[in-house]
Amino acid sequence: MREFLIWTQLNMADFLENVANATHAMRELFPATPLQKNEYLSNRYSAEIYLKREDLSPVRSYKIRGAFNAMTKALSQAEKPKVFVCASAGNHAQGMAFACRHFGVKGVVFMPVTTPGQKVLKTATFGGKFIEIRLEGDYFDETLIAAKSYAAKAGATFLPPYDSLDVIEGQASIALEIGEQLSKPIDYMVVPVGGGGLSSGLIKYYNALDDRPAFRLVEPDGGRSLCASLEQGQLVSLPNVDNFVDGAAVAQIGHHNFEVLKNVPKENIIGVNEDRLCTTMLDLLNIEGIVLEPAGALTVDALKDIAPDIAGKRVVCVTSGGNFDFERLPDVKERALRFEGLKKYLILRLPQRPGALKDFLNLLGPDDDIARFEYLKKSARNFGTVLLGIETKSTSGFKNLFDRMDQAGLSYRDITDDETLAQFLI
Repeated sequence: MREFLIWTQLNMADFLENVANATHAMRELFPATPLQKNEYLSNRYSAEIYLKREDLSPVRSYKIRGAFNAMTKALSQAEKPKVFVCASAGNHAQGMAFACRHFGVKGVVFMPVTTPGQKVLKTATFGGKFIEIRLEGDYFDETLIAAKSYAAKAGATFLPPYDSLDVIEGQASIALEIGEQLSKPIDYMVVPVGGGGLSSGLIKYYNALDDRPAFRLVEPDGGRSLCASLEQGQLVSLPNVDNFVDGAAVAQIGHHNFEVLKNVPKENIIGVNEDRLCTTMLDLLNIEGIVLEPAGALTVDALKDIAPDIAGKRVVCVTSGGNFDFERLPDVKERALRFEGLKKYLILRLPQRPGALKDFLNLLGPDDDIARFEYLKKSARNFGTVLLGIETKSTSGFKNLFDRMDQAGLSYRDITDDETLAQFLI
């Protein structure tokens, strides 16, 4: 037992030294990302809230850290890789592309055919002449298979996005930077979880120290792979994943990552509703001028769930990325309004007679606004079916409207939360 403890201590000491070396090497590439006290959030939660702004890295996410360290390790070997390969639809691709240009080595990035053009362009811009981009597969799993197959045939080095000890080591550089930026002890650290590269790196780093914060790990409700694996006591793959939080929606957490995270108490894992997350993204954009992608805002949104615990405490939230495509903004606004109860979709049966539409419009309150009006069936003789999108300014607005509609004898159905109908009609 004593020998095991000594081995563990030596192993952790080696890890801390490797992280320090990786962090020092990264300074050739970019300065430490800021650790900023946020007064708005601090006042809101009666706590001392700091944001570790990984959205301000050169590629607007923390992924550059793991990619850079893994490539550094590979290039230090006697037989240096000639080509690096990755599969990614976003942040990992951009991190590897940036590092490839820095090292002057070739990289081949496989991206799904459905990847937005903006992400493809940014990856190409970061990598320049050193990057080749291949669009293959409609889904990421198909892209991943294509990338690994190419790497095997070409004798290239495949660079995993999270399931790698070198990647974990690189992501842990965030913890070292925080220690240099904040001399005061941290009570809580809130970290997003996707494949587990970031969370396992930070937890492994702080486990090697005497003074460690309480961790809260945050997953999107539509991709709780860590929570599912903890419940089963082993790695499990989710049958379905909601890809809205594309930077953290992973069907299965990485093997190496789970080895670090498997002892995290399940009650310390927070699931965040994707629609509620949109309200936080808009708050940060409108109030603080901070642009975060959905995965980057997970930790800030999770403060709502731990508010009673963190009052009077010092909290660090890692904002993991800011690669937000503003073409998604209308969808974010829509989801936020629906979560707050300020927008609903109805199917209304409207009598087909002169003045019927005017009668309905007279039922609307002064703060009610029709955002969508579409006849779904125009051939009925007596009634027409209408799809309505209505916005209001207070949560009580719809109760009052529905009361007036009921009194008028109108037949309608609220389909706001009916995912099946919403997919076809909204």
